[in-house]
Amino acid sequence: MTFKELNISESILKTLDEKGYVSPTPIQEQAIPIVLKQRDLLGLAQTGTGKTAAFSIPIIQQLYLNCKKEQRRQIKALILTPTRELAIQINDCIREYGKYTGLRHAIIYGGVKQHEQVKALQAGVDILVATPGRLLDLMNQGYVHLEAIRHFVLDEADRMLDMGFIHDIKKILPRLPREKQTLLFSATMPQTIASISQSIQRNPVRVEVTPASSVVDTVEQYLYYVEKNEKKNLLIDLLGKDKKQSALIFSRTKHGADKIARLLCKAGIGSEAIHGNKSQNARQRALTNFKSNKTRVLIATDIAARGIDIDQLELVINYDLPDVPETYVHRIGRTGRAGNTGTALTFCAEDEKLMLRDIQRLTGKKLQVAR
Repeated sequence: MTFKELNISESILKTLDEKGYVSPTPIQEQAIPIVLKQRDLLGLAQTGTGKTAAFSIPIIQQLYLNCKKEQRRQIKALILTPTRELAIQINDCIREYGKYTGLRHAIIYGGVKQHEQVKALQAGVDILVATPGRLLDLMNQGYVHLEAIRHFVLDEADRMLDMGFIHDIKKILPRLPREKQTLLFSATMPQTIASISQSIQRNPVRVEVTPASSVVDTVEQYLYYVEKNEKKNLLIDLLGKDKKQSALIFSRTKHGADKIARLLCKAGIGSEAIHGNKSQNARQRALTNFKSNKTRVLIATDIAARGIDIDQLELVINYDLPDVPETYVHRIGRTGRAGNTGTALTFCAEDEKLMLRDIQRLTGKKLQVAR
């Protein structure tokens, strides 16, 4: 199937053609027709499956076709997402897909001064991408009005829950119009998310791709049993074998991420850390440097990594094993995207063997020990 067969308008197809996008991913193939029919949708999909396009393309199309005659610009689509990085990524996608539509979009998130964001809102916006805290703040200040909303997207709902944003979301929901299309996306479906879906959606169509227990076939996975104090030497040795290969390294803690970055820089391997204690500007700079290959290695905590979307990332290293086995699947899903192959290396110390057992039980696959 092609995007043209999904009845995407010419203005959006033009951008997709320029970017070389021909075939939709499974989530796009299933979700786009549902959203174009203005049905509510409950999407179970991980980051990296193409879900941003799955909701943004049909929303842009509906607004473009239905709002041409409207003179006043009001917020007609609200996309709520948990992290600044993910908000920036979604906003960039909307800029690309809506390039020839004339629709205006804006992004608001915390951690930076609000002046530029307020200025964009006052100029008039059709599509707003926001994180919950800053949205609530600007709503309370009278800069954001949601009475014209026709499309509402709650993205990464399970991560919203993990990060404690559920209370903010519950304050935002009553301020939205009753008549609207609601799209909810989540990698997992805990009871709280199921309850939210039931309370805000009308007969949603459920679409599910890449269940949490499955692992991308294009990712080669290898395991290293290593003493905790020897992990640093193993890491330097592995990164030294291919001096051009870019790598995303996962640390369980913010302190650990900074420590690994310092260690690698001392060894002459260009590295930066990204986590919640870094300023927004520092996080975005580190991400930009990594994407443009100015920095070879990025060390991240799980929450900070949620917004990292790089098509041709070659290597993921689990320096620390995650406490939650599903997180392992999210981590290694950062590589092996868009038809490319990737490699995931996992370091396992003695006190992490129980975590390893849980991961292997979830994925149904025993990790191959590296030689």
